[in-house]
Amino acid sequence: MMTRSSGVLMHISSLPNKFGIGTFGKSAYDFVDFLVASKQTYWQILPLGTTSYGDSPYQSFSAFAGNTHFIDFDLLAEKGYLNQSDYDTVVFGADEETVDYGEIFVQRRPILELAVKNFLSSNDTQAFDRFVEENNHWLQPYVEYMAIKEHFGLRAWNEWDEDIRLRQPEALAHYTNLLSDEMNYHRVTQFFFFEQWLALKKYANEHHIQIIGDMPIYVAADSVEMWTTPQLFKVSETLEPTVVAGCPPDEFSDDGQYWGNPIYDWDYMEKDQYAWWVLRLKESFKIYDQVRIDHFRGFESYWEVPFGSPTAAYGQWVKGPGLKLFNQIKKELGELNIIAEDLGFLTQEVIDMRDGTGFPGMRILQFGFGGAESLDLPHNYVQNTISYLGTHDNETVTGWYQSTAKANAKQADHYTNRKDNETIAEAMNRTLSASVSNQVIFTMQDLLDLDNTARMNTPSTIGINWLWRMKADAITPEIIAKLTDYTETYFRANPALVEAEKETASEND
Repeated sequence: MMTRSSGVLMHISSLPNKFGIGTFGKSAYDFVDFLVASKQTYWQILPLGTTSYGDSPYQSFSAFAGNTHFIDFDLLAEKGYLNQSDYDTVVFGADEETVDYGEIFVQRRPILELAVKNFLSSNDTQAFDRFVEENNHWLQPYVEYMAIKEHFGLRAWNEWDEDIRLRQPEALAHYTNLLSDEMNYHRVTQFFFFEQWLALKKYANEHHIQIIGDMPIYVAADSVEMWTTPQLFKVSETLEPTVVAGCPPDEFSDDGQYWGNPIYDWDYMEKDQYAWWVLRLKESFKIYDQVRIDHFRGFESYWEVPFGSPTAAYGQWVKGPGLKLFNQIKKELGELNIIAEDLGFLTQEVIDMRDGTGFPGMRILQFGFGGAESLDLPHNYVQNTISYLGTHDNETVTGWYQSTAKANAKQADHYTNRKDNETIAEAMNRTLSASVSNQVIFTMQDLLDLDNTARMNTPSTIGINWLWRMKADAITPEIIAKLTDYTETYFRANPALVEAEKETASEND
């Protein structure tokens, strides 16, 4: 069983630097050092995939490719593929606390193209050749998809000319010949991405920090998977989705949520022994130490909405693969460190499926106030859980406290035994730390005691999300001391870091 531990949720995009969006550069290494200094065990991030319209990391062009916005220019300059003068005077955004996706989309591309050109003209391509060979099963379809997508003005694949939309061999040969340079750009930038990310992960692991990655359950309708492997999804003869994913109506919305993601053809996948899912998890554990699977309840039953419905209220519950999928994954890959994101409406069947896998579920403290029965209150937690004040989809705790009913705020004060000199975020972090959950993940915004201007995502909205960035000087000695205190007081300190500290002290005596 897992020992008591803790970590911090902080997406790469939110790291501070001069490039308009967080990268795998110095501030990422500094963040690992912060986790080490406060004796954490985990760094949890959001999905690392490419983003499209709406900028959501949960809607990606590929289930395997990485987001090239995270490639750090200084690291490329250290390799000799750029000069600092190539990017030092470029303005990537006007506000250091906000990502301007439109600006970085325009400004980063010419710099990356220059780096790719310089890289390909160098003699340093052995690692690249190896990367291409080892990853060609997903990389080749991806570079074809992105190059052709750009050729058609970034339109979705189902709006391309029919011959290439249907991947007719003659058309595919034509475009791969025509767009060879563009395909090389996407190949090399994927190499840059994974080289930098794996170096950062190696640094974290060497300093006893594990990475918790995040896997969306679904792929986007506009994705390489839909274009190249439509047989994996419920589609019509013209390859349009017949049904899409969503969320049923609830107390927050009479219409529910119409996500629009294509739904898997689970019958086909079962006949194929869930090969695509096995591959997806195998690849994920090359780049993460633990994986949170989003919308875990969708494997038991999912909300299926007829494609084109005006709202998600027209949907229905449909049975998923359940334990059959995870038994096959376990058979082929062994025991995996997976977190089940089991939030939302849970039936006994969903609970039984989660318990059958043995994966820890999630608890969200800010959901708990309103009644003693709530499973999100710590007195109802069990050890095999991973608990949070909130997720990327929730308000910050300070924002929640300001907007919730007065009775809930008062209950939170009493429940946490909030002291006169404590903020609500401090009181809630302390209470969460004391819980029996094996893992506690602190949200960076709540450690910094920020209000809802630092909220990461508001579901069912677009254009205002995934924007928050941390100030360069936000992590102070006081923040480190406070987090270390939560961690040590409630016996969550990383044992490897504690031992290393003892050894250093002994050597200095």
